[in-house]
Amino acid sequence: MSRDFEPQSAPALGTRAFGRWIWRQLTSMRTALSLLLLLAIAAVPGSLVPQRATDARAVEVYLADHPTLGPIYESIGMFSVYTSPWFSAIYLLLMVSLIGCIVPRSAVYAKALRARPPRVPRRLDRLPAHASFETTADPAAVMVSAHRALGRARVDTVDRDGVHELSAEKGYLREAGNLVFHISVVVVLIGVAASALLGYRGAAIVTEGDRFSNVLTQYDEFTSGALFDRQELPPFSLGLEDFAATFQVDGPQRGAPRSFEATGTVSRGTGNAEEPFSIRVNHPLNVDGTSVFLVGQGYAPVIRVTGPDGQVVFDEAVPFLPADPTYTSNGVIKVAEAEPEQLGFQGFFLPTFVTGDNGATRSVFPSPLQPIIGLFVWHGDLGLDDGVPQSVYVLDKRKMTQYMNGEKGYRVSLQPGQAQELPDGNTIEFVELRQFVRFQVASAPLVQVPLFGIIAGLIGLIASLSIKPRRTWVRAHREGSRTVVDVAVLDRVPRVDLPADLDRYMERFRSELGHETGEST
Repeated sequence: MSRDFEPQSAPALGTRAFGRWIWRQLTSMRTALSLLLLLAIAAVPGSLVPQRATDARAVEVYLADHPTLGPIYESIGMFSVYTSPWFSAIYLLLMVSLIGCIVPRSAVYAKALRARPPRVPRRLDRLPAHASFETTADPAAVMVSAHRALGRARVDTVDRDGVHELSAEKGYLREAGNLVFHISVVVVLIGVAASALLGYRGAAIVTEGDRFSNVLTQYDEFTSGALFDRQELPPFSLGLEDFAATFQVDGPQRGAPRSFEATGTVSRGTGNAEEPFSIRVNHPLNVDGTSVFLVGQGYAPVIRVTGPDGQVVFDEAVPFLPADPTYTSNGVIKVAEAEPEQLGFQGFFLPTFVTGDNGATRSVFPSPLQPIIGLFVWHGDLGLDDGVPQSVYVLDKRKMTQYMNGEKGYRVSLQPGQAQELPDGNTIEFVELRQFVRFQVASAPLVQVPLFGIIAGLIGLIASLSIKPRRTWVRAHREGSRTVVDVAVLDRVPRVDLPADLDRYMERFRSELGHETGEST
């Protein structure tokens, strides 16, 4: 006789049961570690791909150089990694996972602190590290000596029908160290998030002789947290009087930067007297909780364009952005007031140029020992009146025509003090050479919170790795005229030094009893 059994499916989880299962998975230590690793991996593109928050110009260059890959990166937030939805989701999940893991562990730890040490096992000789000896001392005196030899530990002693037992446990700070480490990670995450939400960061290029005021219109790039009020920018201004850059002049490190220093005056608030300042790399200027960093520099040729009638239509210092270690720099000049048509110049600046055998010029040193500027010229409509924002470093040539010299583009080559007449009768002159610096202005409230979290985390990690959670048991009972003592120790974390530690404890124990020798089994 046989029966056919139909397989039964597992009962479906209800909504509450499924929610509890999801919560248990999210708050498990394995999930927290996985999210922490995932967050570290997700942060990698922020170091490899230019970010709008730190260098919007580099993002524009990347988009121009990678017409296919750039828009894909743009669509998935690769140029704003740390504010992208997917990075924020990992960040929030990690915080929830850690908090959900810490709270119950803290409750368990608090309960363990109030609990009595575990009872003495029945068979101490079965533990990995145990010893026994006989003494003439009374069992009660043995317990006192065992307690003293333990030092600082939680101890519980009982007397059951003449059998004295001691249970001791120490190393509770190991779990406290673990909790402190995990709490510190949460503190760091909260501190970083709060700093990003309440702070702001901007960048501005300032040329020697110019002044920067801390208002939105003065920034080339500006980003702020969701909780920052842009109307509350601290009022200050600074004028750049001089910038000094030094480079290695000989040896294998020739051309390597050695020092950068920007000097000038700063006015803190409105109506306050100006004070001198000096900003060097990693030595920012601090103004009312805002730090001004020196993050870049380059050259800004002063260009003057004069019309056929002798009227000056352009006279400005134009920053050219460095493209290599010799400060070969690229730049754009837009002359909207030129007649009869608007003019656009695109070219390069070489601080120390030499001419090769093929007639090409190149820079051989970053200091301006023999500067030259080379420009190609376009005429037409710059597109400045179309209502579409333009980058000052990009020339829109869609409505412009290049001046030609035969089959080659018409080229302007000027050194300081030189001028050249253009085909339309305008004249361009390289008046002088100035330097520019790129300041990064940043405010990060609560920036000390992550630092304190990191310090606390290191302390907790050291404690969790160095403290030994150990249990010690001692049993003493009389057999005739002598007292038999059994001792065993057990580490909650396996260690190879357990037998040696037992031997040291036995030496202290015997010393307390006044014994010089004893047998161990």
